[in-house]
Amino acid sequence: MHLDDGSDNFRIAYAVTKRVGGAVVRNRLRRRLRAICADLVRSDPARVPSGALLISAGPDAVRRRPDELRNDVVLLLDALRARTAPPVGR
Repeated sequence: MHLDDGSDNFRIAYAVTKRVGGAVVRNRLRRRLRAICADLVRSDPARVPSGALLISAGPDAVRRRPDELRNDVVLLLDALRARTAPPVGR
């Protein structure tokens, strides 16, 4: 979910349900996602849109390898950018 609040800043929240596992597992996944997003912001700040962003992760995310999870986040951000980009020619 993305909410464009009109500012140039961005905020990212992570929703990791109890179906993922216990608190230790959920927090580990949240830290992994936070590290991926921080790395993406450092390497390519334009990839992360301004505003508020909610990243939700389900039980399958725990079993993803680091490169797979990073690729999932990149694809998610790219799809979001494509949906929120102004139409071409207008």
